[in-house]
Amino acid sequence: MRIIPRLDIKNNFIIKGINLEGLRKVGNPGEFLEKYYKQGAHEICLIDAVASLYGRNNLFNIVKNASKNIFIPLTLGGGLRNLKDIDLALKSGADKVAINSSATENPKFIKEAAKQFGSSTIVVYIEAKKRKEKRWEAYKYFGREPTGLNVKDWIQKVQDLGCGEILLTSIDCEGMNQGMDYPLLDEIIECINVPLIFSGGFNGKEDLNRIKKNYTNVSLSMSSKLHYNKLKIKDLLNK
Repeated sequence: MRIIPRLDIKNNFIIKGINLEGLRKVGNPGEFLEKYYKQGAHEICLIDAVASLYGRNNLFNIVKNASKNIFIPLTLGGGLRNLKDIDLALKSGADKVAINSSATENPKFIKEAAKQFGSSTIVVYIEAKKRKEKRWEAYKYFGREPTGLNVKDWIQKVQDLGCGEILLTSIDCEGMNQGMDYPLLDEIIECINVPLIFSGGFNGKEDLNRIKKNYTNVSLSMSSKLHYNKLKIKDLLNK
């Protein structure tokens, strides 16, 4: 199982909230990147929280500087709207890119990106919010807007279009530190045929062991517990 710290960034500061709302600054991206690399993270994911909303990504320089001293895969997401943006992200030092809003608005973008850069480079990022029993809706713009897409149907479609990986975040559990969204995971797990990164609500050893025991090909992404030094990656790796 991969342990993947996630850094949500706004205006060059790491931010954290609850349910993707009430965001507040928690630190400097460069310092956190180095800390998690030294602690033994398998990968690190960086998301520009407002990039899609404003039509730009400000993380290229952060990734460029980080890649000089950090030798694990870096995934960059937020505001990547065309093949040129992806090319710039990869040339800046990212190993993979995560696309969400632009993919929901133009699904063919996934297919074009996978063809141009290879499926293993393309991560589709899905923000899921429960709407009713056994139905979750995909959101865009960092949880700000509903898309009308059923998460399970959307997962099947993005895989058909050629994405190499899925990053799935439960908006309902995100930042709560009260356990992960297992009803969501159970609902979609049977239709997953690419590596899945699951995030939202991670609360420590119990979640880690439960995921390991009951699910295959699922990695964990987390932020609050790491950002606030309530857990260290090396401790998770020894569980």
